[in-house]
Amino acid sequence: MKHFFSALAIGVCMLAFSHSASAQKDSVRVTIFGDSYSTFEGYIPSTHEPWYAPEGSKWHKKNNDVKQVEQTWWWQVINQMKWKLEINNSWSGSTVGYYGYRNENYDYRSFNTRVPYLGEPDIILCCCGTNDSWTGELCGEYKYANWTESDMWYFRPAFARMVSNIRQNYPTAKLYIIINSELKPEHTETMQIISKHYGVPCLLLHDIDKQGGHPSQAGMKAFAKQVIDFVKQNK
Repeated sequence: MKHFFSALAIGVCMLAFSHSASAQKDSVRVTIFGDSYSTFEGYIPSTHEPWYAPEGSKWHKKNNDVKQVEQTWWWQVINQMKWKLEINNSWSGSTVGYYGYRNENYDYRSFNTRVPYLGEPDIILCCCGTNDSWTGELCGEYKYANWTESDMWYFRPAFARMVSNIRQNYPTAKLYIIINSELKPEHTETMQIISKHYGVPCLLLHDIDKQGGHPSQAGMKAFAKQVIDFVKQNK
């Protein structure tokens, strides 16, 4: 009888472990691929610069009321959708192309350079293009193949290569492009046209409250709701 109950206990434990492992395996894994809007100190690679950070950090911004990671748009989305964070590969100030602020070469932090480092996601939420618009990067011509390094200094070929490479590197992942509000019309239109070309759902944010040019707590909440609604409509 003692052996029977021991075997039963082991069987129950194995079943519970199997269920837990299965549940974890079945969790939707989400990668956040972004710029400053998607950062939070301690939740991005240590080599990447954050914009959002807790109070007391050297990165904390006094002119923005987002102080906790739970207040970020991506945390709210993952939490409400009951997903699992695969990786947050976001870098403050990063551009899709290579043209950075002060005419600097941003190839090392560009979205194109970071494409290979998105983990093994089921979903990729890519919020990009803000800094390309703000730096004054020229759009150039639409180009969907045979890109060169010199093409990466122009937004259209750089954005097209990024989307193409994401789809090629992560063929089973669902990609969503998220466009910030209040960008230059030519950059917004570029992302919409290229996303449509590749058949990628593209969300244009609206009515996002901002402090210091970045979403506030209220802005993050609106951001998250718009993403959730959009994903549900475009599964």
